[in-house]
Amino acid sequence: MSNYVIASHPQAAIPVAGSGDQFPVRRIFCVGRNYGEHAKEMGFSEKEPPFFFTKPADAIAENGATIPYPPLTSDLHHEIEMVIAIGRDGANIPAEQAMEHIWGAGVGIDFTRRDQQIAHREKGRPWCWGKAFDNSAPMSSLQPLSALPDGQKTLDNGQIWLRVNGKMRQQADLSDMIWNVRDIIAFCSQAVTLKAGDLIMTGTPAGVGAVTAGDVLEGGVENIGEIKVTLS
Repeated sequence: MSNYVIASHPQAAIPVAGSGDQFPVRRIFCVGRNYGEHAKEMGFSEKEPPFFFTKPADAIAENGATIPYPPLTSDLHHEIEMVIAIGRDGANIPAEQAMEHIWGAGVGIDFTRRDQQIAHREKGRPWCWGKAFDNSAPMSSLQPLSALPDGQKTLDNGQIWLRVNGKMRQQADLSDMIWNVRDIIAFCSQAVTLKAGDLIMTGTPAGVGAVTAGDVLEGGVENIGEIKVTLS
């Protein structure tokens, strides 16, 4: 067995709700514009084929954390999302088999340096500087799929919301997603082999907006989890 030439980095992981267990995170895929009203508020049509971008696993911030306002932006936006956790490997997964690959679900915030994202998009450049920065993916603990109420195990319904300083900014239902979790997994697995430990952030509803240092963000998805972070 080879020795590493530098110290290895800690494994990114998310707590499992109601236990002392941890879910090891491999990669984070994010679905863009997956709620019709959000797509329209960003200037796009209501239904287009899904597309994906990524965040590094070490972009995860703990639930309850105080997060420094990031550099290189004056327009940091919140995007509340349901997160699905992959527990079984697969490529070219048929939509009707997709639920077999989901271990559980949680809640995340896709922090976005909107000014960076738009500036790079307009030049045809990647979004990385707008999306994939330190602490850009705060996450709640994960609920095993088996722990969810019977009527919600398909992840097709449930209120999703986010408040900033107690004021509601985003509020919708998972049923408003353009592409449901089965479609998302089917599309994503056509491009890459999904592996146990991967996370997929499933898109954000309308109401995204700017936040600043001192703001307290609280959000959640019904029966799945809640998240709270503070910007400093």
